[in-house]
Amino acid sequence: MKNAETVRVGKRGALVIPALLRRAYNLKEGSLLVAEPREEGILLRPAAVFPVEVYSPERKAEFLLNNAVTPEDYAWAVKEVRKLGLEPEKIPHERPAER
Repeated sequence: MKNAETVRVGKRGALVIPALLRRAYNLKEGSLLVAEPREEGILLRPAAVFPVEVYSPERKAEFLLNNAVTPEDYAWAVKEVRKLGLEPEKIPHERPAER
């Protein structure tokens, strides 16, 4: 493969990446790239994208209550759940064992 390919900037700044390079880097329509300014020019590289799970208040409450290890942890978790505007008794969870 050659070291460099010449591309033309089109309308709205669109670039057409040569097919050989698209295949070599598995770039498909809709692939995301990061454009980084560099002293020598612009570096384009594939972006790493990871899904992010957004938890509901109920799910957060479940985590808080189920992760309590001691009665003191549990009392703290109950307060935090109430701060979320939820009733701890309505959240499925297991209380920690009394010591």
